[in-house]
Amino acid sequence: MSLNRQLIVTGFSDLEKAGRFLAARELEGIDPQLLLDGFALSADPDLALLSLVRLLARSPQLADLINGGERRSEALFRLLGASEALADFLLRRPEQLDVLEVKVSPEPQGVPASKLRGSLLAAVGADPEAAQPIAAVTGIAACTALRATYRRHLTELAIRDLGAASPEDFMPTVGRELADLASAALEAGLAVSRAELAARYPAEELSAVRLAVIGMGKCGAAELNYISDVDVVYVFAADGLDEARGAVIAAALAAGMTRAISAPGPEPGLWEVDANLRPEGKDGPLVRTLDSHLTYYRRWAHSWEFQALLKARAIAGDMELGRQYEAAVAPLIWSSSEREGFVESVQAMRGRVTENIPLNERGRQIKLGRGGLRDVEFTVQLLQLVHAKVDETLRLRDTTSAIAALSAAGYIGRADARELDAAYRYLRVLEHRIQLVRLRRTHLMPESPDAQRALAKASLGSLSTQRPAPEALLETWHQTKRRVRALHENIFYRPLLSTTAGLSADEVRLTPEAAQARLAALGYLDPRGAMRHIEALTAGISRRAQLQRQLLPVLLEWIADGVDPDAGLLGFRRLSEALGDSHWYLGMLRDSSSAAERLCHVLSSSRFITDLLEVSPESAAWLGNDRELVPMDFGTLWQEIQYKMSRHPEPKEAMRLIRLIRRREMLRVAVADSSGLLDQTQVGVALSDADRATILGALHVAEMEVAGQEGALTRMLVVAMGRQGGREIGYGSDADVMYIHRPLPGADPDAAQQQALRIVGQLSALLQQPCSPPVLAERPLEIDAALRPEGKNGPMVRTLDSYREYYQRWSLIWEAQALLRARPIAGDDELAADFLALVDPIRYPERIGAEDVREIRRIKARVESERLPRGADPARHLKLGRGALSDVEWLVQLLQLQHAGRLPGLRTTNTLEALAAVEAAGLLPVDDVQTLRESWCLATRIRSGNVVSSGKSSDLLPSSRRDLEAVARWCGYPPGQAATLEEDYLRVTRHARAIFTRHFYGQNA
Repeated sequence: MSLNRQLIVTGFSDLEKAGRFLAARELEGIDPQLLLDGFALSADPDLALLSLVRLLARSPQLADLINGGERRSEALFRLLGASEALADFLLRRPEQLDVLEVKVSPEPQGVPASKLRGSLLAAVGADPEAAQPIAAVTGIAACTALRATYRRHLTELAIRDLGAASPEDFMPTVGRELADLASAALEAGLAVSRAELAARYPAEELSAVRLAVIGMGKCGAAELNYISDVDVVYVFAADGLDEARGAVIAAALAAGMTRAISAPGPEPGLWEVDANLRPEGKDGPLVRTLDSHLTYYRRWAHSWEFQALLKARAIAGDMELGRQYEAAVAPLIWSSSEREGFVESVQAMRGRVTENIPLNERGRQIKLGRGGLRDVEFTVQLLQLVHAKVDETLRLRDTTSAIAALSAAGYIGRADARELDAAYRYLRVLEHRIQLVRLRRTHLMPESPDAQRALAKASLGSLSTQRPAPEALLETWHQTKRRVRALHENIFYRPLLSTTAGLSADEVRLTPEAAQARLAALGYLDPRGAMRHIEALTAGISRRAQLQRQLLPVLLEWIADGVDPDAGLLGFRRLSEALGDSHWYLGMLRDSSSAAERLCHVLSSSRFITDLLEVSPESAAWLGNDRELVPMDFGTLWQEIQYKMSRHPEPKEAMRLIRLIRRREMLRVAVADSSGLLDQTQVGVALSDADRATILGALHVAEMEVAGQEGALTRMLVVAMGRQGGREIGYGSDADVMYIHRPLPGADPDAAQQQALRIVGQLSALLQQPCSPPVLAERPLEIDAALRPEGKNGPMVRTLDSYREYYQRWSLIWEAQALLRARPIAGDDELAADFLALVDPIRYPERIGAEDVREIRRIKARVESERLPRGADPARHLKLGRGALSDVEWLVQLLQLQHAGRLPGLRTTNTLEALAAVEAAGLLPVDDVQTLRESWCLATRIRSGNVVSSGKSSDLLPSSRRDLEAVARWCGYPPGQAATLEEDYLRVTRHARAIFTRHFYGQNA
């Protein structure tokens, strides 16, 4: 194999440069194959080769390490191929080269914090056992020793990290050890500072000042990066010393410690010590007493400062004082979410972080950008701050442990937690590998393909022999960002968080005393009964009980927003028990932005929906997905019904499944309606399509039963009439129909007639059977054939010829009016077309005479006087009352009879469409049409509200305040606006009645 080919296989990018360096005299005497084998381990062979030549020029003895084979040299090649900065450190400090004499382990272990602390204190000659260690070495020598020892440990950690089989698994250990190493460096720096101040302050004053260094951010959380500012807060105590004097000495100690860490010197500084998270930031004093800290946090702190305190941990100095600080601020941290607007302020802060990213960096940010580390961290921290006020298992500082705790307690779903944890580890490994190259604070994805290729290799783990292309790295990164962003938006913006945050700890814990008081305050009429439901739902230690304990404090309030909170809570208990341990149910309520509120709304406002959900609990899954609430159209429903009938040819079972499909669709429409996803027209169409599909399915079953026994003798057609014909029905509406049949060629007419009657009878019987299990609020589909020729006195089913003869010889004007809403919905298509050809000239005549108009007026007056229930208030009857449905429909139908012959736009079975055509043709003034439309729509909506709220049909505007409130809510009125609905209805129907009277009975009508 040629050299260039070998270099390509090994992973070199710059072949010409690599060839020149491989020929350098520094590499003489080293086995070339061992060199290439070693470079194959390097994430960036080009970088490793350059660094190796430089190191060999300074320390030729490294050649023996390489010639010793891969087991001895693996640490060298992995380190040099990943970190130019640590190679430079070894160049500066050749006495540290023995750090490379280690065997790389695929399952590395961490180094105890005590060992790191002892090592760094020893480097400056301080006694690790002393209460306040004092360095024996000061000045430049101390800084150099401290920093060199720190970087040696950093190099050891990097070698273990780069040799790990799974960098993601080792990542938490890396972050923890880096934080421990930083803490040890601060401890050693403080020892140097205390030694240097001994010449400026009396020993008794210096020893009286105790300084605690509180780690914040990633150092406090023990998840530090390879290179990062170390955020700190200083707390001091001056035992027996004037506080002002103590503050001066404490500030000097802190400043000296910072110089030891980061001042210029022969060995470069380690990192910045950043104290800007202290109270008042840069404008506040560098050091404060514990009481001063607490006074600030109690009186003036912003919400973000409590989020920062979530990571606060004593890391150096006086640990007893540091622990006192931790204990003192903990209650403030875990109650901070009760502050007004807390959740919204955290959410707004995350938005500002994203907005402040420079435009040229937004697409490359691993940390701050959309789907980056900050999305994970903000999500986890917000959940902790909201829920940990009562759940102490969440009081953790590091992100990976917090994700695991949130998952174990049910605040995040298991699958979401696994994805969030994996994404966080992956992004942190990328961040670590990028920073390791030059030990610079950066969170940007490199732009050059060569750097991306090296990053991809470095992130895979020591057992991988792959060298992925840059495109693979970017694709994995982008996929991770997309998933993180989706999880962040789903969890971080949960509506539950804001509501939970505002509750007191007792309210969240649902203690009996606090719960009963709160239930009564929320409007539950039977707090003790409600408490029994709560206890039944939250008893035990199961994950289900854990989730219920999280959800109920918020759900109780949302349920109380409904008309009947007690019924709503009972419905919630029954639904929860019906679903048992279904993994998706409570998780959906926890995670969905709308499902929980929707469920609470319908359970406490709708007996109809609650009853249907109780027997179809799996349908609750729709609440969290708007797509699931889109009604199925007729074609889709019919296709499903055909499939069911083919799989279940036995008539009873087939019909049972058809009825269940209708029930399911009625529930789907009602839930979508209650969620504001459908307008009134869409509701009518959806319900009509469900009934049509049901009737068609029942017709097929009836035909199979009857004709299957005696042979088919006729073809059937079902024609919808009334509101079903107009596709404007409501919940629980009857189906007005007419039946037509056509004997097959050669069939005996009488026998065909008898078979048609049996089919019709069987159809009606099939439809009227209740579903199993039965639902009190659900009515079977009632079939009403009273609008057929001759009404109840006429034959139930006729042939088309019989209809033709009847309409030509005896038809009355009211029958032509009834045909205005005739629409074939089930049966033979050819017969349907022939029927429409027959009735169109009758219902859309060229003209009608004055006698017909007088007859229509007479019938309308008779309907009002005879059919209005005895004792019913005409002003409140939704169907036959003044200005209600009947008035609007009769006026529209009169105009259709008068003008549809010449105006095709009026040839529709739908009332609202006909009103739009009336308006377009100028048959009525625009304002009058709008009033009629408003009256018809409001009456229709109230009728639906009556059914949905109570589970019972009623054609009266409710008189009971509670019932009226329920209907008002269904009609979209705010809480407490029942009287407004009543006033609106009486007003609009009064105006509609005046319009009806003027145009229906007027001389121009």
